[in-house]
Amino acid sequence: MKRIVVFSIATAMAATAATAQMSQRVTVSNPSDFVRNAEPITIMIDETKDIKSAIVTFNGEEIPCQLDDLDQNGKPDQLFFIASLGKRAANTYNIAYSTTAKQRTYEPEVYCEMMLTNKKIKATNKQDLYISSLTVDGKTNPYNMLHHHGPAFENKEVAYRIYFDHRQTIDIYGKYSRALELRDTQFYPDAEQKKQGYGDDVLWVGETLGCGALRGWADGKPQMIADLESRGMTIISRGPLRTIVKVTDKGWNPLYPTPCTDEQRITLNTLYILYASRRDVEVSATLSGLASDIKLSTGLINVKNSVELCDGGLRGCWGTDWPVSEKDSAGHKRETVGLGIYVPKAHLCATVPANKDNYAYVVVPKGNELNYRVTFASDNESFSAFHSPEAWFDHLRQWRRELEAPVKIVVQ
Repeated sequence: MKRIVVFSIATAMAATAATAQMSQRVTVSNPSDFVRNAEPITIMIDETKDIKSAIVTFNGEEIPCQLDDLDQNGKPDQLFFIASLGKRAANTYNIAYSTTAKQRTYEPEVYCEMMLTNKKIKATNKQDLYISSLTVDGKTNPYNMLHHHGPAFENKEVAYRIYFDHRQTIDIYGKYSRALELRDTQFYPDAEQKKQGYGDDVLWVGETLGCGALRGWADGKPQMIADLESRGMTIISRGPLRTIVKVTDKGWNPLYPTPCTDEQRITLNTLYILYASRRDVEVSATLSGLASDIKLSTGLINVKNSVELCDGGLRGCWGTDWPVSEKDSAGHKRETVGLGIYVPKAHLCATVPANKDNYAYVVVPKGNELNYRVTFASDNESFSAFHSPEAWFDHLRQWRRELEAPVKIVVQ
């Protein structure tokens, strides 16, 4: 009987330890003299703790959060939530982690989708072959295999998509009202949806840099990511507060169009992160291999008749053009958009003078990482004040102020 009692006590103690909650206090400080209404807060998680769920509270009230598994090993490695901070204010958040409880469900503030084209369904807004990941041989072009040509993601203000081909262009979808729309329109609203006030594709990108595509740099110009072993795109997170799409270019020749040796090939992993209540997309690239002297490029399409803002690592434009090729313009109207890109000083190598296609930058990684942000606004928006280049450029300057004065996060 003693053996049974001892075993039961040991088992109970182990179960208690396994299910015990772990807690943290996180203080977020705003160093600036302006309010931050949608500040993304990311807390790293020790994967050895085997966390299953988290609850975040502020002043005793629960706020939405999400757990993400960026390395896709089945264990969350980041906790994410959104903070609102007053001028030079400091907020303290309490986090309770559990190794057993299921993560709570919160109302989605973002949406993300990727799907194969179902040729049996003719309607462009009723496709149904949803997928989460796809990897193809480097000589395969899946552009027309995928509906809306790659993953698409949105929050209530803006929507983006990434082309699944050698361009890897970031394209945009503008809205009239604040709402999640892509589940209904799948980036291609029909005539009835347009009458109801749904948004639409508002930019023709062609082979330009679009809204901040990451490309190679050689022969004095941006180069497509064309010579590689394989290309993959994966939806890492679907929300409820942020979407994360990962693009993997394995065995890429960064010297393209010049041939390279096997030793010169690298792997480029790029995360595209869209947060709830923010217009901008964070682009975070990691390079592996002999990439110490590599030069890359990014920038913005030179929208027809656009006005340009260029101030160091901040660049923007405001212009009007057809959102599709002119021969396909039936059923469309000319669209006016504002685009923006911010490249931190550490990554900025050169500002390339505008040409007919692009406002381009030459950029370099720091160590093996490269980070920048892109953003846009549509003149169709009824919920914003961005209806002139002056208003848009003022916004971009304030955006840079926020990015260059990050909040301070202290975890206890």
